[in-house]
This record gives sequence, structure tokens and C-alpha cells, in this order.
Amino acid sequence: MVRKFNFYVVPTPIGNIGDITLRAIDILKEVDFIACEDTRVTQKLLNRYGIKTKCISYHKYNERERVEFFLRELSAGKTVALVSDAGTPMICDPGGVIIDELIKHGFSVSALPGACALTTFLSQIPRACEEFIFLGFISRSESRIKEVVKKYSGVNMVFYDSPERILNTLKSIKEARGDIIVTVGRELSKMFEEVKTGYISEISDYYKEEVRGEIVCMVYGEEDSKVADLDYKISLLKAKGFKDKEVSVILSTLYRLNKNELYKHIIDM
Repeated sequence: MVRKFNFYVVPTPIGNIGDITLRAIDILKEVDFIACEDTRVTQKLLNRYGIKTKCISYHKYNERERVEFFLRELSAGKTVALVSDAGTPMICDPGGVIIDELIKHGFSVSALPGACALTTFLSQIPRACEEFIFLGFISRSESRIKEVVKKYSGVNMVFYDSPERILNTLKSIKEARGDIIVTVGRELSKMFEEVKTGYISEISDYYKEEVRGEIVCMVYGEEDSKVADLDYKISLLKAKGFKDKEVSVILSTLYRLNKNELYKHIIDM
């Protein structure tokens, strides 16, 4: 017997409307309400699969005011499915407020597996290791971008960006870390899907005329990630006013490193 939940988190296609699971269709048909970012966008999907369930708007601007409505309906025995315009709710999409409240009030929540730009992108690009940092939508601030890419220079860093900003973002990354290798994906699962790997200068030159479609990008970490991460921690501590010897004592204790060798490395930086 399949367990029944009060609330379902249901992924929807990120581009190709055929990328929806049979279970997702069944859940959307069975629940009493579908909470969605834009009812007009979701309705197109529902029409495609003959789903008649009532849609209720739920987006980042009305999250809190909708909480009481859903708590009341769920308390009355109703069931709800949460969807976003595209992809998986809670992955750079609304949902955090209602999920938190549901758990606090003892309601059961189930998330269905399905489409997500992040996993779709990572499944088709070259990587030497599994480790990565996901930033969600990267900051618009040039200084913040530089700060973040330096902070995570020792690990592969993945983020979302808009076609209007990606070239400026890459420019900031290049200024912070040099002409390093990145992979840019756009229009994933759609007709004009494209994934390109190369140095920032190459990617920027390729897209200098026009970039279309939502962007997923990975900035590759430095080969010696441990050294890069250590150097970043050293710079943070020195910026806080710690002296070289104090930094060597702190980091050698935390990471079980040779204090004398670390001290020499700090001086040589």
C-alpha cells in the first residue's frame, strides 16, 4: 500500500514538457490543491496532461500570507501539491516558508524526484570529483562575486545566472581568479540546448554577440584544492588582525598540519 501524505513537493519540466514522471501526474490529479508560482504557467502543463485540479498562487511575495490558508485546509483533511514554474521547488524556488510551518505543525511532507537544472547540468559535464558547491543564483555584485569565487577556489562551484548578466559575471570571475576553465549550460532539455567547456576568454568570446536561455555555470576548482582552501583561511585570519605565528598555531591545530612548515608557507605568501 502506498502511504498518503498531506503535502507533496512535485518537480515540473525545466523545458521539455515531456520530462514529467507518471507519479507526478497522478499526484497532481489526486490532490485537492496545487500551489504554484504562476497559475498561467502551471495551467499549460495541467492542460497538456488533462489535470483539472484547482491552482492556488504561491510565490515568494505571498508565501507567509498563504501559510494560514494551507494549514487550515490541511487540518480539514485536504491535500496539497507544491510546484514551481519549472524544476524542483525549494531549489532556488519558493517553498521554504510553508515546508517549515508544515513540519512545525506535524503535517507529513513528501518530495517526488524529477527535473532539476542543477542535476541535469552536472550529469553531462566533465568532472574529476563529486564534490561541488552550489550557490543558487549568483550575486549581481561584482565585489561579492569576486569574494565568493576566491572563497571557493579549491572546489568546483556551480551557480545559476541570467543570460543578461552571465558575461559580466564571467568577467568578474576572470578578474578574481584569472582565465580559468568553466562550463556553461543553457536551454537545458530544450531544442537549442548547449553546454560548452573552455577558458573564460573562450566562452566569453563565443557568447559575445548574444546569450539566450537560463544559465547554469560551473567554475572549476584549483587542482590543489587543499592548498587553495588553506590560503583562503590564512588570508581571512590575517585580515582579522592575527599575526603570522598566531595563524600558524590556529590552523595547524585545527587541521593537524606541521606548524613550522605552515608558518614558512604563510611568510612566503
